[in-house]
Amino acid sequence: MTDLWSERAEAYRTSQTHASGDDLDLVVEWCEPRPGVTVLDVATGGGHVARRLREAGATVVTTDAAPGMKPDAIAPADDLPFDDASFDAVACRIAAHHFPDVLAAVKEMARVARERVVIEDNVFTSESAEEADRLRDPSHVRNYGVGEWHSFFELAGLEVAEEVFMVRDTDFEDWLARTETPEGDRVRVRELLDSRVHDGRLDLPTVVLKGIKK
Repeated sequence: MTDLWSERAEAYRTSQTHASGDDLDLVVEWCEPRPGVTVLDVATGGGHVARRLREAGATVVTTDAAPGMKPDAIAPADDLPFDDASFDAVACRIAAHHFPDVLAAVKEMARVARERVVIEDNVFTSESAEEADRLRDPSHVRNYGVGEWHSFFELAGLEVAEEVFMVRDTDFEDWLARTETPEGDRVRVRELLDSRVHDGRLDLPTVVLKGIKK
């Protein structure tokens, strides 16, 4: 699967959905970047979180399981190669739905953080939407509900200090093209997500959570 993500690297580096947005602004803000602050960006993908954090003066280390994403360290989210409390903050944006063991990943992020963990991801809406996500991208594992995220944070020793629910708006055809979804599957994806597509734009329900170590 990491080779697949390496092949997609350029599409994610140039994706406007990932390069901007109120959600990105919030993830960066909650990491509290400034000179002297260290942040780990987990599953960095196109590197947009890391770029913004560095622009704000933070020292950033990136990880990703896919070598093609050109991270500082090649590693899965559930096995981070860092000592306990190595970073002031840990960030992970729009990636957790691909993790085989999301709870293990959140525990790892909490382990290497000194103070806070900021995670953003798409939110579970229905089993039909999950089917659409898997057809669009077979690397999709699952979206989780807000209550499930609270449970993951609790089990990882994190207290949810702040939480914002938002609906991200993205170009539907670009969303399909980014993962090279076969045309035959695109028809079924459109059918499954019909109620969330308006004028060629797809609504993506999303939650951003900041956890503080207990």
